Amino acid sequence: MTSYPPKPESVRAPENLSHDEIKKSLEELDGKIKILQGRAHATAADSNHTYHEHIAALERKRSLIAEKLNASANDTSTNTWTDIKNGIEGLANDIKKIWE
Repeated sequence: MTSYPPKPESVRAPENLSHDEIKKSLEELDGKIKILQGRAHATAADSNHTYHEHIAALERKRSLIAEKLNASANDTSTNTWTDIKNGIEGLANDIKKIWE
């Protein structure tokens, strides 16, 4: 069981998110971080609050999810180029078979 507020070192990014779900998650985290930053600035300096710790955990989660977004973008472009290369090789093999 996780404790509240979450600690940055114990935060994990969700698995198996689609590209659109990753973008939506990043937008939601940005909104939560903004709200917590506003609350942290609105409280007294000596008050006992955990906004900064919570913000740090959400920022860590956001960076992990952003890494997944970059990885999925790279995988997609790599897969696309691999598919194109395989298609061209298949076409070349079909042309060779016609001339044999």
